[in-house]
Amino acid sequence: MAKDVDILTKNAKMYNEPGSQVFKDANTIKKVFAQRRTEIEQAEPTKSSLRIRNRRSAQGDRLSAITMALQAGSESDEDSILTGTVRYDTGESEADCGLSASDPIFLLYQSVRGARSVQGLLLAEPFLQLPARREYPDYYHQIKNPISLQQIRDKIKNGDYEGIEQIEADLTLMIENAKRYNMPNSTIYKRAQRLQQIMQVSLHKKNTKKNRMKMLYAAVTEAREAGTGRRLCDLFMVKPSKKGYPDYYQIIQDPMDLRTIENNIRTERYNNEEALMDDIKLMFRNARHYNEEGSQVYNDANILEKIVKDKQKELGPPPEEDDMGSPKLKLRIGVAASPKKARTQTTPLQQKLTDLYEAVRNFTDNRGRRLSTVFLRLPSRSELPDYYAAIKRPIDMERIRSYMVQGRYQDVDSLAEDFILMFNNACTYNEPESLIYRDALLLHRAFLEARRQIEDEEEGDEGGLGVLSVASLVRELIRNLFVSMMGHQDDEGRCYSDSLAEVPAIDPSNPEDPPLTLDIIRNNVDHGRYRRLDVFQEHVFEVLEKARRLNRTDSEIFEDSVELQHFFVKIRDELCKNGEILLTPALSYTSKHLHADIDQEKREKLPQETEEDRLKREEDRKEEDKAEGAAGSQWPSGPQSSYSQDCNFENNTYSVGDCVYVQPSEANLQPHIVCIEKLWKDEAGEQWMYGCWFYRPGETFHLATRKFLEKEVFKSDYYNRVPFSKILGKCVVLFVKEYFKLQPEGFRPEDVYVCETRYTARTKTFKKIKIWSMPPSSVKLVSREVPLPVVRVASMFVSAKDKAADLPDEREDVPVEVANGEPGCQYYEQLHYNDMWLKLGDCVYIRSHRLVRPRVGRIEKMWLRDGAAFFFGPIFIHPEETEHEPTKMFYKREVFLSSMEENCPMTCILGKCVVSSFKDFLSCRPTECPEEDILLFESRYIESEKQMKKFKALKRFSLSAKVVDDEIFYFRKPIVPQKVPSPLLDKKIEELEAKFADMEDLDEDMDDLDEDDDEAAATPSMPPSQASTTSDMDMPYTPPQSTPKIKGMSKKEGAKRKINMSGYILFSSEVRAIIKARHPDFSFGELSRLVGTEWRNLEASKKVEYEERAAKLVEQQERERVLQQQQQQQASPRAGTPVGSMMGVVPPPSAMGMLNQAMPPVPGNAKSPPPLLKETDAASGVLQVCPKHVCERIGLPAPPPTTPL
Repeated sequence: MAKDVDILTKNAKMYNEPGSQVFKDANTIKKVFAQRRTEIEQAEPTKSSLRIRNRRSAQGDRLSAITMALQAGSESDEDSILTGTVRYDTGESEADCGLSASDPIFLLYQSVRGARSVQGLLLAEPFLQLPARREYPDYYHQIKNPISLQQIRDKIKNGDYEGIEQIEADLTLMIENAKRYNMPNSTIYKRAQRLQQIMQVSLHKKNTKKNRMKMLYAAVTEAREAGTGRRLCDLFMVKPSKKGYPDYYQIIQDPMDLRTIENNIRTERYNNEEALMDDIKLMFRNARHYNEEGSQVYNDANILEKIVKDKQKELGPPPEEDDMGSPKLKLRIGVAASPKKARTQTTPLQQKLTDLYEAVRNFTDNRGRRLSTVFLRLPSRSELPDYYAAIKRPIDMERIRSYMVQGRYQDVDSLAEDFILMFNNACTYNEPESLIYRDALLLHRAFLEARRQIEDEEEGDEGGLGVLSVASLVRELIRNLFVSMMGHQDDEGRCYSDSLAEVPAIDPSNPEDPPLTLDIIRNNVDHGRYRRLDVFQEHVFEVLEKARRLNRTDSEIFEDSVELQHFFVKIRDELCKNGEILLTPALSYTSKHLHADIDQEKREKLPQETEEDRLKREEDRKEEDKAEGAAGSQWPSGPQSSYSQDCNFENNTYSVGDCVYVQPSEANLQPHIVCIEKLWKDEAGEQWMYGCWFYRPGETFHLATRKFLEKEVFKSDYYNRVPFSKILGKCVVLFVKEYFKLQPEGFRPEDVYVCETRYTARTKTFKKIKIWSMPPSSVKLVSREVPLPVVRVASMFVSAKDKAADLPDEREDVPVEVANGEPGCQYYEQLHYNDMWLKLGDCVYIRSHRLVRPRVGRIEKMWLRDGAAFFFGPIFIHPEETEHEPTKMFYKREVFLSSMEENCPMTCILGKCVVSSFKDFLSCRPTECPEEDILLFESRYIESEKQMKKFKALKRFSLSAKVVDDEIFYFRKPIVPQKVPSPLLDKKIEELEAKFADMEDLDEDMDDLDEDDDEAAATPSMPPSQASTTSDMDMPYTPPQSTPKIKGMSKKEGAKRKINMSGYILFSSEVRAIIKARHPDFSFGELSRLVGTEWRNLEASKKVEYEERAAKLVEQQERERVLQQQQQQQASPRAGTPVGSMMGVVPPPSAMGMLNQAMPPVPGNAKSPPPLLKETDAASGVLQVCPKHVCERIGLPAPPPTTPL
């Protein structure tokens, strides 16, 4: 009850926040329960404590120390118990002792009190109470200071221990008392030694753990800034004031500071080093969460976190915690590692979520810019009201983080959905060529890579689960079914399949059929040739039916084949769960069909067998008459012959019923085995015996595939007399029912044989003996100590294995009549084409030109015309053939039904595949199709609307019985399909990175040229009036004749890349500087967001102007490239060629980022400069940007006028 109340209050405190009403009530309930329990125990101390101890003890009745000492157990058991791994029980709860669960005194007591061996024995059981004085008075004479765990527990409750040293002394005294009183080889002495080892290890690890924590804490507090000597930890010593920073406690859910951490170390509240590192990381994470990136606190947090991690690596791995207390206790008291937060213990799921979040948050581009900054918080509604109109489900990383803290994510997929939603929102609202759009794609890819890495690590830890293979599952099912059938035995341990080894491979009635036996089937199963259960069943049934067809109804083979077929059907239904696991046409054949077939076979064979029996009786009667005449001539007659039941020969006594070895007729043969049925002496005094001969397996005619019992012989139909002079010794032949349980007394094992079958030499057949009719023997049988195992061995005639026959495929083309079919066409339901069996409803890969992957077609009609095969059906397309956002996720191997329906020749078919609905993809698989060819279909792609919509189901076909249906394997648990990123993601990222790289080069060129304009003399390349009226078609652009800086030359000298200029990039290059002047504190991502907003708000006509200017600029760049190549062929830069003409860069901009006069005018304004340009400066020949015009164009207020330098 105390444990349950403890769990109840712990769960309430773990789920609810500190300070809530439920949290307070849980504390109150725990205190009231502890007080009431103390009162009850004080009122009835002996009875209550005894009842509690009896309930907790796993051994039942307690044993005192002396009793345990007197009962010296076996050395092997106790040594394994006391020297093996020790596990811990909870023993006492912290409420029992009046201490907190993290108190070191309680932990040391619990490590001794709760220690258990591997077998579950409580090691401290003899130490719970002192032995009784009446029974063991000598104990108290020898032990001056007796003490038990009960007394130590009472001292803990009374608060008598001020430090851990005092309880350590009492525990040591208790252990030494036990070792002093008990013998060294006793069980209690060994337990005392084991408990002493546990206590020493606990104390050593506790001290080592505390010292490591102090060193980690000192690494943080002693760190100083290089150069200034400033202590980096000053801002982390105490939490911020609630009055000064009220929003801090709204944003930060779990505040933590160094003073709290130091107090927890000093009071030993951390149960392990990981709990300390969790609090340190929490403190630094809070600092980065609340403060801006680049601030002093933000940077100090990063530096200190790196310092403490390096220090932890320097100290090495912490000591193992195996012997440091109960695992149950750790689960119960683990939350006390951080007293300010009950949920600081990190679960594997929380660790995964945190790793994924940090992977996105800390991702940087190649310039070191953190891309997640703009995604941390949603934009303000006042700044971007249209964002909340366009985005229906806004979300940012702060909200995702809060969901993680609240435990709202039950798996990684739910976290992935929110991240993908955030990236989709960014791509939906922002322009495809904006920086935020590109950042969203990069972060999306970073998230997917981090998730893939975590999944790969999990698969590695689990030993590699591999790819799902239904074919291997079906082969395993077939193997299990075959092994079960071949191992099916009768009550005597005989396998029914042994008799079927004599079934010939070639059926005499159908010699043209391929050979088939159980061994051939076994070979096919071993090599995994069976991919369908119905084909395997057909082969097995063919062998069994052939065995019945070639043998009589009363023969052993016939009965065994019937039993095996019944057993096969039973096990098949169990393995397939009657179609719940494997749905196959084989299930259509049931036990009812088998009974009907066997009855029909018996009705056909019985009249013929009756006639054969009549003829055989007549033949046997004739043979008996002949045998009697022959026996009369061989048996002695007259008074001179004397018969007896036993006879002595060479100091051995032989009796009727004994078995003997008889000298073989040839020297290289083994002795014959004969059972004596008659004994006599002839008139000459020579002793004779007459009996039945037993044949060894090598003396019978049988197939090499037959198996035999070890030491097996067969009762033959051969009888003859033998003189005693040819007897070599005695042996014993036992019936199979006695052989494995009994053994003859006084005989060697090699002289004992087993018999279970009768062999008829005339027909060369075996038949199981039902009644043992041999004469009783004088040999005494005794029970075996251990029954012999039933072992069957192969025939001595066995040679190389039969060659495995190829599995025949008995399908056939199935024609069908089609209404309104084209003349001259023969339509089919099932057709064999190019080594493939195709039927209506199948899906195939079809050859597709200029596509990465072949498209998929579904066969809804197929026909032959003039020897050529065709099919008609809808076409499925892959995700890369649709238009969608690059952040969209697709199921792995997902396809979409298109609006195309085509007639295709079958020559374009590349192979078969299966298109499964979403429901079928989760629950089942066709058995003959590899997993990589199973495609998932859920939606239809509408080309006109550029949308994907759910589709109910494809057309189903009702096929004739001649068409072979697919076998379907159903999973016990649904398979969760994986989602993969869009194939357009990487391609789009590469395009945007190329554009932004050109844009950065353009900005650098402008900056370089601004410096050139400030340093070099301004010499116009043409008169201003001409510059304003001459178009690019009249005269190519000539760069200024000033010498650019070497910096610019070296940077662009080898660059021959084409600039992917667009209207948005040109607009961004002009406007970014103006927005940055108005918002100097904004980050790069926030500026990009404002640029995108201004572009969306720009009039359509102005956007067209920018696009046309960008196109003109690209054309101009191409002309310069051609000119540069011509000049490079004529002269080198050192020969005096202007460097600017070789660079192929964009025309030099003005200080505000505008192009010079060489830019062609906007259409419609050929005689006047663009609206953003002023008149040409006569001194420099460069058109100057008018900031006022730029601001008016984009809708921003003009910046304040500046005094020209």
